[in-house]
Amino acid sequence: QVQLVESGGGLVQAGGSLRLSCAASGRIFSSYVMAWFRQAPGKEREFVAAISWSTGSTYYTESVKGRFTISRDNAKNTMYLQMDSLEPGDTAVYYCALGDGFPAYGLRATNPRNYPYRGQGTQVTVSS
Repeated sequence: QVQLVESGGGLVQAGGSLRLSCAASGRIFSSYVMAWFRQAPGKEREFVAAISWSTGSTYYTESVKGRFTISRDNAKNTMYLQMDSLEPGDTAVYYCALGDGFPAYGLRATNPRNYPYRGQGTQVTVSS
């Protein structure tokens, strides 16, 4: 079993930055894909970014490209999401997730149903 715990959320003004962390306990296999999703009130869960645990290759949704950076520290079993130039539209609960058996890009990586392990979420609020 793998457990995921997010941290780092908070309240920030537009244009500011936050760094989210996702600590994973349990054995992490090199084939795993880890990702960040977010869900705003009244909206469906949305893919943000994914990373291959073995290669570190990354994949982003278009709206965060150039502003967000996903990374991982294999030694610490921790994934990060550096969020810069935050906008009010980024306000949401952010979840980390872990899946296996698909590449860290493309439609399968963006589907939250392909990630059996999820954290409890951390709130990010961006004020205008």
